[in-house]
Amino acid sequence: MTDPVTAQEQQNHVPAPAVDAAAAQVDASATGAAPSTAADAQQASADGAGASDANDASDANGAPDQQASRRRGRNPRGGQGRQGAAAPAGGQPGKGPAAQGPRRTHPALEQLAGFYPHLFGAQFLPLKRGIFQDLQDAHPGVFEKEELKAALGIHTRSTRYLQVVAEGRQRHDLQGQAVEAMAPEHVHHALLEVFRRRKPRDGEDLTLKLRRRIAQAYEASGLTREAYDTLVRGRDEKANALLDEAFAEVAERDAKAEALLRAFEASGSTPEQFADMYGMDARAVGQMLARARRPRTEAAAPANPAAAPDAAAPSAPDDAA
Repeated sequence: MTDPVTAQEQQNHVPAPAVDAAAAQVDASATGAAPSTAADAQQASADGAGASDANDASDANGAPDQQASRRRGRNPRGGQGRQGAAAPAGGQPGKGPAAQGPRRTHPALEQLAGFYPHLFGAQFLPLKRGIFQDLQDAHPGVFEKEELKAALGIHTRSTRYLQVVAEGRQRHDLQGQAVEAMAPEHVHHALLEVFRRRKPRDGEDLTLKLRRRIAQAYEASGLTREAYDTLVRGRDEKANALLDEAFAEVAERDAKAEALLRAFEASGSTPEQFADMYGMDARAVGQMLARARRPRTEAAAPANPAAAPDAAAPSAPDDAA
């Protein structure tokens, strides 16, 4: 049922939370920053998901794609059941994990996939905060409390679930409606965990890809560098170094865009003429000019009340880990 982390994945050296405690939480308590060590992640798994015992917490850490495959009726081990399991290296049948046959998906997850295929089926969506209570209210007497908590913990620790969180998708309710934005810190820590679990292909630089994804997530957040840093910086120095490199990458792009804007304004030409003059792609020039103008537009917005009608609107409560 689990998707064990390989030695190569462990060498990626990036921490992340083991569970989306915001979705699996039973109460509104927040744990703050995501765990940055294996021990912290294990404890967060048990606390955030409310696992009924240590086996539920440890078995779910890998958060399998295999588990989701079984929900769709596919055996990821090539159809081998208990009878087809190979004997351990010592030649003694009946001993070792291989002889025990494939593990079953948590029964509550099978039920959830039947009730809500748009959330727990072939495709995953991030779950709204407090989804545990919503499920209890929608199906009184159907789920044992501890079983449901364990199932949600397994689901939200899965790699496929963390991938949609890392994409910055909104959180959804039981009807599949987007109800709230994903918090920047949840996106960031999901990114770290997804890349920690990935096994590099030949010549693939996962560190470079992760840094670029962090830079994209930072820009998408709309936060200042200081605000974003406060939310996502943890205790792992290598992850923090990647964060600093992403900040520097964004700052460099901003500086280039600002220099281009100044040259464009001084030229008195159209964007097309300017692009042709410097042998650049007109679309790329347009994107860089828009990037450089954005801070000016945002700085001018508060001075124009009509441009920011929702400035006084309250933000969504942040009661999640």
